[in-house]
Amino acid sequence: MMDRQIRIAPSILSADFADFGREIRAIEDQGADWVHVDVMDGHFVPNLTFGPQAVKAFRRHVTTVMDVHLMIAPVDPWIAAYAEAGADVLTAHLEAGPHVHRTLQAISAAGMKAGLALNPGTPAEAAAPLLDVADMVCVMTVNPGFGGQGFLDMTPKLRALRAMIGDRPVLIEVDGGVDPANAARLAAAGADVLVAGSAVFRGGSAEAPAAYGRNIRALREAAAGALAPA
Repeated sequence: MMDRQIRIAPSILSADFADFGREIRAIEDQGADWVHVDVMDGHFVPNLTFGPQAVKAFRRHVTTVMDVHLMIAPVDPWIAAYAEAGADVLTAHLEAGPHVHRTLQAISAAGMKAGLALNPGTPAEAAAPLLDVADMVCVMTVNPGFGGQGFLDMTPKLRALRAMIGDRPVLIEVDGGVDPANAARLAAAGADVLVAGSAVFRGGSAEAPAAYGRNIRALREAAAGALAPA
């Protein structure tokens, strides 16, 4: 069995947009395992966020893993740009184009870990033919496009994916509405990486980051408790 260590990946979509460098350094100093960057194009999803140049600027401050989630369509013309920007993990949506197998292969060929995201309405079974070319499956627990949405319970999908993955070295990430109240349920169902925006950044700032640390620890302790031996 692969390592089921829980990773906490704060989404900088909830950070102070005027102070990304200090915000990234603060969450890492306070215990973040990954830094999650949501790229939205105003076309695949109804919001517009960061392009490759912004992601390249973030990279200078990230010392852990930069986890870049592309909520864009098409994906393939942008893979090289996000590789050059320094993404460690690049995630594309299954729903973003007709040739997602080729997209995942291209992400891997560009030197990044390849992530496959599934919208809430996409069943786990859709990922089955792609598990041998993916390093991670990201299960959306909100409909993508905005931060701060209410959580949609996808634990049956997580369990199905965990069973399908078996012994493959494929991580399961959960993105959307994650907080300490649902972290244990998600970890027990199969999640390895928890993306959290407001649940991490609530109550803190780059000048007063201790709240970030408390929030990250609360998520980690809740999730880890679900994996502890009985």
